[in-house]
Amino acid sequence: MCAWAKVSRSGYHNWKTRPVSDQAKRREVLAALVQYSFDESDETYGYRRVHADLTRWGYTVDDETVRGIMRELGLVPCQPRPWRPVTTIPGTDLGGTPDLIERDFTADEPGLKLVGDITYIPTWEGWLYLATVLDCFSKKVVGYAMADHMRTELVTDALDMANRNGHIREGVTVMHTDRGTQYTSDEYVRNASELGIRRSLGKTGVCWDNAWAESFNGTLKVERVYRTQYPTRAHARIDITRYIELRYNTRRLHSAIGYRTPHEVEMAWIAANQAG
Repeated sequence: MCAWAKVSRSGYHNWKTRPVSDQAKRREVLAALVQYSFDESDETYGYRRVHADLTRWGYTVDDETVRGIMRELGLVPCQPRPWRPVTTIPGTDLGGTPDLIERDFTADEPGLKLVGDITYIPTWEGWLYLATVLDCFSKKVVGYAMADHMRTELVTDALDMANRNGHIREGVTVMHTDRGTQYTSDEYVRNASELGIRRSLGKTGVCWDNAWAESFNGTLKVERVYRTQYPTRAHARIDITRYIELRYNTRRLHSAIGYRTPHEVEMAWIAANQAG
């Protein structure tokens, strides 16, 4: 074999008995940590979030090194499906409510800007509809509701949950949505008025005007919904609630907030302002 490989016998024995280098040992440790981060993310993290995990754990490593290790281990995160626009059924309020967000989905503190939307979850029993309310400051899902219908109570229930969670400030909070019939109905307008919310609507047929809410829906579908089958709506409710409460809000690192979790960002703000 040495002759075939064109190496000396002494060189082969030297290589075989040579102790593992410190660099090789470090790469083995990093590979184990990369695998752990990827597995803990339910195989959803790409190399940037895995790199962020390692940094949070106190390991100094280049993101390209993480990328190379993931390639060596064959770790490929779940991928989005081809995007197809979902047509919103416009309501009657087509000009009276302004766009107070203007595609700026950032905020300096909780409760200033909220966004909301409805998405569809397929089950063997039929569609389950999910309405969400998200805080632009922490990117946290602060209110949500699920039902087998798309009546206005679906979105008002999500809004009421956001209020119970303390994310609505009377006369201050802006709630931005598309111009779907649920968000322009008399019932929704009355509910928002009672909570002291300033309503904001994007333009009809322009998904970028509500891009942050659309982004969450896409993340939910890619990381959870498309990777499982729901025999019943009850099964879907439990699984989606678990994803929102136990992963998205509390464990998933978000690039727009410095690779922290929404819960961490919110708690840091509360701690800083209580101290002040």
